[in-house]
Amino acid sequence: MDLGISGKRALVCAASKGLGRGCAEKLAEAGCTIVMNARGAGALEAAAAEIRDAYGVEVVTVAADVTTEEGRAAVLKAAGEVDILVTNAGGPPPGLWKDWTRDDFIAALDSNMLTPIALMTALVPGMMDRGWGRVVNITSQSVKAPIPILGLSNSARAGLTGYVAGTARQVARHGVTINNLLPGSHATDRRVALDRAIAERQGISVEEATKSVWAEIPAGRYGTAEEFGATCAFLCSQYAGFIVGQNVLLDGGNVNATI
Repeated sequence: MDLGISGKRALVCAASKGLGRGCAEKLAEAGCTIVMNARGAGALEAAAAEIRDAYGVEVVTVAADVTTEEGRAAVLKAAGEVDILVTNAGGPPPGLWKDWTRDDFIAALDSNMLTPIALMTALVPGMMDRGWGRVVNITSQSVKAPIPILGLSNSARAGLTGYVAGTARQVARHGVTINNLLPGSHATDRRVALDRAIAERQGISVEEATKSVWAEIPAGRYGTAEEFGATCAFLCSQYAGFIVGQNVLLDGGNVNATI
């Protein structure tokens, strides 16, 4: 299927690995020029080289912490006028509600709510002026079904969801769509860390912890970055202009809900 976005310029955050890289790869496969951001220069440059070689598209790299003002400034300067924005940042650490401080919540908000909002504020007006744009925010299934040990993430990502719900409906008439992708458990470094934490708490092996999580997912496995990236690319495509302000679950059926 021709997604109709060949030649578009896409900024993908936290794109050196995991779900962000999956999105960058599928957008590159669709013919987009990719601006990749991540904190670690080594992993970022390696991923960019592989994507260039695989898809023959231009790939620009910006090694910076996009959750800081300085990092965002560097990313936005390198990105220029983009047609597609994919926001993404690592989630806060797991923990217990009684241990979180105000500083913990501020850090979570900066990373998982205020950074995506700042990027949209900077880039969506240009998309509106040009009459076309796509924004996809990578959030979490926790905005549909909260995960107790991820309360910091639950809170920050739910705030972003509320912001998108109102904003998306204000910009849609200008040809710009904003939607959220809600990953469940995918085979990424983040999931490995969570499984390791489960193993330590329960005194079992990481493999046993992983299988225990699989048992709770109707699909019986973790999702892949490729599947996730393909869904992102579709939401950025010429066919997704009527999808506005939606929260799309990719969780293998883990959230047990009718709607």
